[in-house]
Formats: sequence, structure tokens, C-alpha cells
Amino acid sequence: MQGSAQSCPVLKLLSNKVGNILCFRNAPKKYRRLDAKLETKMIELKRSSSGQTNFRSINSIILKFPQFREGLKEIKAVFEQFDEDSNGTIDREELKKCVKKLQFHVKEEEINDLFHSCDVDENEGIQFNEFIVLLCLIYLLTDSSSSSRNTPKIGSPELEATFNTIVEAFLFLDKNGDGKLHKKEVVKALNDDCPSEKSPSHVTRIRFKEMDWDRSGKVSFRQFLFAFLDWIGVNTDDENHATER
Repeated sequence: MQGSAQSCPVLKLLSNKVGNILCFRNAPKKYRRLDAKLETKMIELKRSSSGQTNFRSINSIILKFPQFREGLKEIKAVFEQFDEDSNGTIDREELKKCVKKLQFHVKEEEINDLFHSCDVDENEGIQFNEFIVLLCLIYLLTDSSSSSRNTPKIGSPELEATFNTIVEAFLFLDKNGDGKLHKKEVVKALNDDCPSEKSPSHVTRIRFKEMDWDRSGKVSFRQFLFAFLDWIGVNTDDENHATER
């Protein structure tokens, strides 16, 4: 019931950011290889951070939503620049030009795999929210071992900082450091900000379902990222670009 969702301001805000991503929960095999790579990467990052994080609660993440939106604005300009036919999507050829422009060192096969994995509605075109996810995943999975520690993995330091902070939000929720989110972890994080007024169980179940598309009980970074972008409202400032579905 709506009144129950308002028992905690944090959950009320998240509830207001719910989108329609739940329709994209089919074909789990399509994502298996990518999610396995991301899981390994998240475990590696969790260990290297030694559990240290700038976030102390779910509310501290929510307070950064305006900064996230601002940091992702640069992607909007990139998206529009490479959407050469202005049809609201980036096709494979446009994506390859974009990746080259952003100075990513990615093999063509990897680009095709990521394109396939991020095209969640399977229309052979990457829409804006899918584009953000795709760039973040390329950023995470790009091998920077051949580069200097002082050399950024992406041509934009601001965008790199934004992606790193989003990763940090995931790592904050990944309490046991196994590279994926479990319902118990997410419920605990959502309730930690309101210890005296626990959220109703059905509300926390809804929050978890927004991420757990395939109802596996586990959430990959990819699934988290789609839900997270929906929560912060990356499309709410879309004044110049309305994508028809």
C-alpha cells in the first residue's frame, strides 16, 4: 500500500523513481558471460578497496543523485554526436566510432558482445540509458594494464569519476564482497537509514525486484546499473530528445 512505502523517506524517494525496466528480464543466457566478467571485476575491486567506502548509508548515495545526473550529462552530448541519423539510437557502426573517439581500447568482438548485452529491448539500437550502461561496462572491463597509472582509461576524467562513484555505490551494497547483490544485503542497506522505523517487507521486496529481473535472487552489476540510472532519473532532463518506443 502506498502509505506503507512512505514510512521511510529513503524508500519513498526510491519508489518515486521506479521505471519500466522490469519488462527486460528474459534471456538470462544472453548475459551470462558478461555478468561473470563483471562479478570477477567487482570482487577484485572490493578486495582492493579493503572494504573502505565514502558511503555510510543508502541516504548518502541518494544525496549524490544530483551529482550523478550532472556527471552523466556529458554522455548525452556524446550520444547525440554519434547518433548520426538522429533516430534516438546508436547502431553498431556508430558505436564503434564512439568507442574510438573516447579512446577505449576494445576489440571489435567485445564491442559486439556488449552491444548485444545492453540492447535489452533487442531493437538493434542502443537507447540513451542503454548507452550509459554500455560505456560504464566498457570502462570497467577495459584492460588498463598496458597504461600508466596516471593515464585515464577514458578520455574524460569527469566521466571516469562518475563511473567510479557508481561502482562504489554497488560495492557499498555488496556487503559480503562476492560481486553480486543478494536480497538480504539490499534489505539491510535500505533499512539502515531508518533503524527505528523498519520498512514493510513488501516494500523492500519491490526495491529488490526492480533489480532482480530474472528472479534469481542475485543481482549483477549490469542489472544494478540499469535500476540505478532509473532511480536517479537520467531521462528526466531529456528536453531535446524523446525516444519513441
